[in-house]
Amino acid sequence: MGMTITEKILACHAGLDNVSPGDLIEAEIDVIMGHDLSAPLAIKEMERIGVTRVFDPEKIVIVPDHFTPSKDIKTAETCRELRTFCRDHGISKYFEVGRMGISHALLPEQGLVLPGDLVVGGDSHTCTYGALGCFSTGIGSTDLAAAMITGKLWFKVPESMKFVFQGNLNKWVCGKDLILHVISDIGVDGALYSAMEFCGSVIDGMAISDRLTMANMAVEAGAKNGIFQADDRTEEYTGPRAKRPCKIFKSDPDAVYADVRTYDVGKIGPQVAMPHLPSNTRPVDQLTGIAIDQVVIGSCTNGRIEDLRNAAKVLRGNRVSPNVRLIIIPATQQIYRQAIVEGLIEVFIDADAAVSTPTCGPCVGAHMGLLAKGERAVSTTNRNFIGRMGDPESEIYLSNPAVAAASAVAGRIAHPDEVVKYDN
Repeated sequence: MGMTITEKILACHAGLDNVSPGDLIEAEIDVIMGHDLSAPLAIKEMERIGVTRVFDPEKIVIVPDHFTPSKDIKTAETCRELRTFCRDHGISKYFEVGRMGISHALLPEQGLVLPGDLVVGGDSHTCTYGALGCFSTGIGSTDLAAAMITGKLWFKVPESMKFVFQGNLNKWVCGKDLILHVISDIGVDGALYSAMEFCGSVIDGMAISDRLTMANMAVEAGAKNGIFQADDRTEEYTGPRAKRPCKIFKSDPDAVYADVRTYDVGKIGPQVAMPHLPSNTRPVDQLTGIAIDQVVIGSCTNGRIEDLRNAAKVLRGNRVSPNVRLIIIPATQQIYRQAIVEGLIEVFIDADAAVSTPTCGPCVGAHMGLLAKGERAVSTTNRNFIGRMGDPESEIYLSNPAVAAASAVAGRIAHPDEVVKYDN
């Protein structure tokens, strides 16, 4: 019997010829990521049991991104703790203010995660890296400590689900809309502890940025991981960045899937997830008219240069509604620089947007744009749970960058075609 991409990667890293869903395996890890929420707890656990050296400092990446630049004394002390830990253990891949980016955008950009890898991170959206054809999943801080000590972890092999996308994308539709549509279809637990494998003619022609967005939100359907077949586009992206060899895996023709779903993307328009679940999704045309107070464009889901370009297409020549705060956060320093080179930052500032250094801040209700009681936000982030971005009585509507930008201009949820001034 054949194996899926996920099963092949897990088998390889466990030193086995074959694995099946439900098998318990111990696998070697290629990359371990921790940030300012998960790493401090892992470090404390390591200190408690007397660990003086990580298994391999070259395979560990630490990125303080949630509360940076430090928003208060406590978070400043956390970053100092992480800096000290990396210095003491010889970990060179430490990325803070000025060098940093939101972790799930930074690691692919830096060539630190590659096809065929087994990657774990102390964050649920570590599944993002599956866009490059690797197995990547989030873990808790105790497991993060164990991984940094031993370089191995136990895994239960997940069942795989296949999602096939065919047809032609409509205008203003991107990866964010496809994954919101899927989550709406199967629910927030529809892929519980499963591998979501994305394929089809639409995926073959899809930019890596859109694949990263889709893999990023696999966890919002309860998935263990999201994964794409590495192809020529993947090689174009990872080739110039890679600092070590990689291995590409492909699903066998006779691989077994727990479910196979096929979508005609021509029937999918721009989507908006209403409060308070990513699965509570509607076409934007059904929601126009809902007044908003804030728009956030950024995050590990939609803060890449392609996302900023789409936002600029809508904002060029427009001004943000006086009733709305528009906050734009490039996901990494390199993306910020590229946006400057392309004139996008000028477009944003001319439109009365605020532009920030990379941070997760508003996505997790930490800083850089919290919501007050009763306020509504349109956001390109990945979660719209109660209290996620501020007061428990605020509301979050998830969308792609073009819809978010249009909503900022209109002062209400809006389709991009309503406000665009220039032919795109």
